[in-house]
Amino acid sequence: MAQVIPARIGSPAAIPHWARRLVVGALLAFGCTDDSDPSTAIEQVRAAAFASWTAPVQDPLELLPFPGVPAPVLRTLDNQTIRQILRISAGGQELRVRLSNRFGPDPIHFDRAAVALNQGGSTIDVSSQLPLTFAGSASVTVPVGEEAWSDFVPLITSHEQSLAVTLYSAGPSPMGTAHSLGRQTTYITTGDALSAATLPSQPDAPTSYYWLNAIEVSGGPQRRVVVAFGDSITDGFNSTLDANHRYPNYLSALLTGASAPGSFSVVNAGISGNRVLNDIVGPAGVSRFAHDAIEPKGVQDVVILLGVNDIGIPFFSGSQDVTAEQITGGLDTMLGAANARGLRVYLSTLLPFQGAGYYSDAGEAKRKAVNDWIRTKQGVRAVVDFDELMANPANPLTMVPAFDSGDHLHPNDAGYETMAGAVESVLAP
Repeated sequence: MAQVIPARIGSPAAIPHWARRLVVGALLAFGCTDDSDPSTAIEQVRAAAFASWTAPVQDPLELLPFPGVPAPVLRTLDNQTIRQILRISAGGQELRVRLSNRFGPDPIHFDRAAVALNQGGSTIDVSSQLPLTFAGSASVTVPVGEEAWSDFVPLITSHEQSLAVTLYSAGPSPMGTAHSLGRQTTYITTGDALSAATLPSQPDAPTSYYWLNAIEVSGGPQRRVVVAFGDSITDGFNSTLDANHRYPNYLSALLTGASAPGSFSVVNAGISGNRVLNDIVGPAGVSRFAHDAIEPKGVQDVVILLGVNDIGIPFFSGSQDVTAEQITGGLDTMLGAANARGLRVYLSTLLPFQGAGYYSDAGEAKRKAVNDWIRTKQGVRAVVDFDELMANPANPLTMVPAFDSGDHLHPNDAGYETMAGAVESVLAP
C-alpha cells in the first residue's frame, strides 16, 4: 500500500520497452533528436504534459443557500466500484489522473484503480484498460486535505476522447470530496468490478464526480491550455446530461478540430453556485483561483465569468450582501494574480438574468456596474461580452429566448455553443 501526497511520476524502468519506443518516436516526430537515453526521452515528453480535463472540487455537504434545497447526505463507498466518465480535450500518448481528498472527513483508500477508453454509458473497451499505480503501488491512501497523482500510463488518446476512470474501495471511504454538478452519470456497483465491461445502471445514479479532479496528457506537442473559470454557467447547468454540451466543451471542439489554427487544450474550472468573494458554493473564487486557474499544467489563457451569484444569492440568504465595487475588487485580485504569472486574461460580462429566481432591480444595477467596469478594465487581453451576445433585443435585461434554458439565468445547449464561439473569436493568436 502506498500513501501518496505529492505528485509523483513512475520510474521509467517500470514502463514496457514498447512504450519507451513509442514515446521516443513521439519525441522524434516533434523535433527532439536525443534518443540516446530512453529514460531521458520519457521525462522530456512528460515535462511537456498539459492539463486536458479538470473538475474543481468542493464539499458535497455544503448547505446550499437556496430555498427548498434539501440537506445533502454523505455517501460512502464500501466494498464498491465507482466508474466515472469524462471527455478530455486534447489527446496524446500517455496520461495520469489526480484524485483529491481536499474536503473529506477521513483518509480515503482505493485498493485498485484503472483507466480505459469509454464506449458509451458505463461500457469500456476492456482491451484498452490499464491499471493506475501511485508511486508504483496498485493501492493508494489519500490523507485528508491532500491530492494524489497517479503514475503516467501509456494510453493513446485522441482529441475529445471519452474515458472511464474506475475505482474500487473495500471501504469504507466517505465520498466527502466532489464536483457536485457533474452533468455526467456516475456508475456504482457492489464488489470489485474494476474490469467489468459494463456496470449496471441505477435509477438514482448520481451525476456528480467524486474524488476525480484532473487529467494530464503527454506525448504530443505542447498544448496551449485555456482555463474556463466561473460558476454554473461555465459548469454547464441545464445542459443536456451526458452530452458534454457545456460551453467549454464546445470551445474545446472548436479549438481541437482538424481546421483549428493552433494546438489547444481547454479545461473547465467552473463550480455551480460559485461566487467571487464568499464560500458556499465551493471555495470562493478569490481563494481557489490559484489552484484551479493558475496551476493547471500548460495554462496560458484564463477566461473568467463570475459574479452573478455574488449579486443574486443574498436575495435568498439575507446575508453576505456585497457591493459592485467589492465584486470588481475580487475580479481585479484574480486578474492581478494571473497577470503576475504572464497569463492572458479574458474577462466576461455577466449575462442578463431578469426573470431568474433571485433577480431584483437592485441586483440589476450591480450587474450593470460590474459589466461597465469589465468593459473598461485595463490589463486584460480582451473582453468577452456575453451580456451583449445573449441579450434579448426586445428586452436587453432578459436572455434571448432561443438561448434560454427556461430558468432565465442559464443558457441551453444552443446558448452554450454560441458562447463558445464568442470566446474562440477573441482568443489571441
